[in-house]
Amino acid sequence: MKLYSYFRSSASYRVRIALNLKGLPVDLIPVHLVKGGGEQFNAEYRKLNPDALVPSLQLSDGDVLTQSLAIIEYLEEVYPLPALLPPDPKDRAWLRSIALSIACDIHPIDNLRVLRYLQNEMGVSEEDKNRWYRHWVEQGLASVERVLAQDARVGQFCFGDTPSLADCILVPQVANGQRMQCDLSSMKPA
Repeated sequence: MKLYSYFRSSASYRVRIALNLKGLPVDLIPVHLVKGGGEQFNAEYRKLNPDALVPSLQLSDGDVLTQSLAIIEYLEEVYPLPALLPPDPKDRAWLRSIALSIACDIHPIDNLRVLRYLQNEMGVSEEDKNRWYRHWVEQGLASVERVLAQDARVGQFCFGDTPSLADCILVPQVANGQRMQCDLSSMKPA
């Protein structure tokens, strides 16, 4: 398999975590999202992923999967051990709700194309863009923390004492929050 990835892409980071947790070998192909106006816009890359986003996972048969959650779900179905989802359907749904809260409610805020639009098309200053970013990421992560803080299924990780799908999604978002100097004091230390 080949993973087309950018080192700061939280969506790519999620997939790298899942691949590592499952012990799956992959050839990492860097796609720089900034250099030269963004390598994701090159015609060659757009053949793999017409949306010009990362990550893209090219399977050994040549098929290409996109969207980090779909890639991780594929990996979970094809390589079920170690499991990233619990066996109980209610527990899986609960865990997916945490993952989706992060991926759908928080992640779009720190997407490079969203942040570029704020600056380039709307004329938002760097300082105001970063303040806007921090507000939404801090609010989103505080919400996730409230959900985790009140559930008995939480252990050392989001679900028990082994990493799960939700952890694959949470870790990159926290890393981005730290990089952008978000106030993460509402989050429980590990």
